[in-house]
Amino acid sequence: MSQPSQPNQLIYFAAAFGAGGLLSLMVLFNGTLAAYGSLFFASWVPHLTGTVAALIFLVFLRPKRAQQARPPWWVYLGGVSGAVTVMLTSATLNSALALSGTIALGLAGQMVFSLFADMRGLFGLPQRTPVRRDYVALMFIIAGSLILIFFGSGS
Repeated sequence: MSQPSQPNQLIYFAAAFGAGGLLSLMVLFNGTLAAYGSLFFASWVPHLTGTVAALIFLVFLRPKRAQQARPPWWVYLGGVSGAVTVMLTSATLNSALALSGTIALGLAGQMVFSLFADMRGLFGLPQRTPVRRDYVALMFIIAGSLILIFFGSGS
């Protein structure tokens, strides 16, 4: 299998960076909803909005299914984990962690779970043993998160 060309990799990096920015906005908006309502409300509003947007997309664009086979049962758990994630980030955003601490610790949690999923080959992923570079990156992410949380605010 050949490596993607450099311009393609740049698109992937830009898309991932943009997704991170959108994630920060989503956490901010959901935290604001939680401050004016409840964690349950802050979770249902974006999920209802996403459902309506997806239905509009399906009705007007009528995309073809990639495969006729049914997906594994566990893929439907993404909605549950998404709802729990929205509630937890909405709660922590309105705490001393604020937006930057919430995002930083969320990134650290994603990295830890990703390394575990790689090691075990979870969810059909190819099994991969993390290398020293992975652990060093995790150490920097956790250290940066702790610095941001404990020393980042002026108050």
